[in-house]
Order: sequence, then structure tokens, then C-alpha cells
Amino acid sequence: MSTLLQTIEKETGANPSVAVIWMHGLGADANDFVPMLNELDLAGLPPIRFIFPNAETMPVTINGGYVMRAWYDIVATDLGRQEDEAGLRASQVKVEALIAREKARGIPAERIILAGFSQGCAMTLQTGLRHPEKLAGLMCLSGYVPIADKAAAECTPQSKATPIFMVHGRMDPVIPLARATQSRDLLQQWGYNVEWHDYPMQHSLCQEEVDHISAWLKRVL
Repeated sequence: MSTLLQTIEKETGANPSVAVIWMHGLGADANDFVPMLNELDLAGLPPIRFIFPNAETMPVTINGGYVMRAWYDIVATDLGRQEDEAGLRASQVKVEALIAREKARGIPAERIILAGFSQGCAMTLQTGLRHPEKLAGLMCLSGYVPIADKAAAECTPQSKATPIFMVHGRMDPVIPLARATQSRDLLQQWGYNVEWHDYPMQHSLCQEEVDHISAWLKRVL
């Protein structure tokens, strides 16, 4: 049994009945999205446990082998060419362990949301599409479907009932908009229900996006 990832947990009320597992981007850490909780409009929603895991540290090729928190290695700026499949699958096991812990704590799969930004978004899709149960939703911020050629064959029938929220910046210099729209189109081809928004921003977040996240959470929960 591998050890669980370190996490920061914030609960919006006693006895949460919903869990959101929210994964950070490359080189960031679990603290990255904690401040977002103050910006989300969660009025009327049941108590939520927000779980922010820390990815483990590893040398990242594209950053000269510098060791940082990463869900998987990035080998080239062209994200689709040489993907770190072993790293993706290893992190997927760790995210699945966090889902299992929430279920053990009494929150069923259909009340668990996977969320992530950039690399964390790729992990949300890597894990969520392969999960053997319907989840409450996948919240995909400024990312893409990794190892898409494998994902087509590996996504589970149950996961196709999981709603997907996908957003991207139109001027994103890190993950080009075209990569994200291609991922969106693939997901729709595979039978997923995808809510899509793009914004006049770079590889970041904006207020309109925060409002859309709040509205989506209210819909799926």
C-alpha cells in the first residue's frame, strides 16, 4: 500500500456530504487553490470537503531536470509528442487512493468531484475517465486529455455519465487553446457531456471563470 499524498483539507461545514479533490499545476503545491474557496459562491450547497493534494517532487526534463512538485514529467514543449505515461499512471493510482479514502469516510463516488489546473487538469481527466464509477463531475481548468490515444480505449462506460466542466484561456502560452479544444472534441466524440468556456486570459484564472465554476458546482451538486 503506497502512502497517501499529503493534503490540505478545508470543510465548508460539519459532516460534509461532498468531496472535491483539487490538483495543482506543475511546480505549484497544495496551497495554490485554497484562496479560491473565498471567491466561490457556495450558497445553498451542502457542506463540502475540499481536498488539495501535494504532488510528489521529481526532476522535470523541460525545466532542466530541476526537482519540483509534478504529477508527471514534461519532456517537450510540444505536450503531445513524448508523454510520460508511466508518471501519469503512477499519479493516477495516488489520486484513486484519495477517492477511496473519501468513500471510506462515507462520501459516495457520485458525490466526489475531481478538479485540477494545468497538470492537475490532465490528472483529473487521466483518473476520471478511467474511474469505474460515475463521479459528481470533472472540473478541468486550463488543461488537456493526456495520452489521448490510450484514453479512447480505457475510458469506462460508467465515467461517461460524469459531467465535465472545461475552461481555457484564449491566449494561453503554456497549453495552446487548440490543444484544449481538441481534447474537448475528443471527449464529446467519446460520449461525454462537456460544458465548455474560454476566456480572454493566459494560463491563469479570471473572475468570469470563478462565476462559471460556482454555477456549475450548484448544477452538479
